[in-house]
Amino acid sequence: MSSQNEDIPRADVLVIGAGQAGLSAGYHLRRAGLKFVMLDAEHSPGGAWQHRWESLRMATINGIFDLPGFPKPPIDDSEPSRTAIPRYFADFERAMELPILRPVRVHAVEEAENAYARKASGELSVRSDSGNWTARAVINATGTWDNPVLPRYPGGDSFRGRHLHTRDYVSAEDLAGRRVAVVGGGISAVQLLAEISRTAKTFWYTRREPVFQEEGFRPEIEGRRTIEKVTAAAEAGLPARSIVSYTGLVWTPYARDAHRRGVLDRRPMFTAIEPHGLREADGSLTTVDTILWATGFRPALDHLAPLNLVNEQGGVAVAGTEVRADPRIHLIGFGPSQSTVGANRAGRNAVRVLTRRLSRS
Repeated sequence: MSSQNEDIPRADVLVIGAGQAGLSAGYHLRRAGLKFVMLDAEHSPGGAWQHRWESLRMATINGIFDLPGFPKPPIDDSEPSRTAIPRYFADFERAMELPILRPVRVHAVEEAENAYARKASGELSVRSDSGNWTARAVINATGTWDNPVLPRYPGGDSFRGRHLHTRDYVSAEDLAGRRVAVVGGGISAVQLLAEISRTAKTFWYTRREPVFQEEGFRPEIEGRRTIEKVTAAAEAGLPARSIVSYTGLVWTPYARDAHRRGVLDRRPMFTAIEPHGLREADGSLTTVDTILWATGFRPALDHLAPLNLVNEQGGVAVAGTEVRADPRIHLIGFGPSQSTVGANRAGRNAVRVLTRRLSRS
């Protein structure tokens, strides 16, 4: 528990993260007239988008929804998403004059203690590498980029080749001429297989047989059902799952092309990693020099650990964006609000709920 100090800056609401969800929250906080500050760990605008691989073009991504009150300008479909989206976010930040401090990495959010009474004040102390803040509420918009899932397999440390995660991948040229195992059954795995297989020999491993939808994804039907399922799981406090585990995969043009070239020849998971390759389920050895883990991400919430929000199932139960265990904390870009349109709505909804709550206290 951290003690309050008159010299520590105070805010009604502190927003952690300035990706799509955080920017939406900032917009609505400004309109609500609340005193707020935004802390972003990145050196520049754009959130995780500025770290996406070079060849991920605007035509390839699943789309990005307009930020509130700020329509996207015309964007060239051939432009890399890692430049187009950060530029759009930077323009939004300037236009809305948001109070964003960066780079600031938050280490912990915990109870603030009244320095005189030596008891909990009801406020939150936010500790970072650039100082401390006190806030009446926190909107957490840290996303998942800083918490990649890296499975541990027998023999993993003995591998003499290169381990990569999706977040480390830059371009297929870096892997030209290599033998690459791509592990994962999601959209990113298929995208990377389609790309890397043009310059390298690839092998695809998944825990379960991937399911591709023949008719494509219909947002008005499957989209609504998926949101309902993800919302129910989040409200029940279940650990986060990948969106593709609810929706299945779609036969995009790049997926169909990879299928025609024989790239989507899925193998069951290997049983062990050895110095020069992977021990297959049938006992044979496949030599590889690179293992690319396209195994996804989990919500980056370690800084909230002092508040004990994680339940016995390993999840955080929410009602809308509000954490059931602590209504001072709102999670956005989390669960059903991981999509860009969902992130926008979550920012608006969190501010609406907090405005009512703070006006009563």
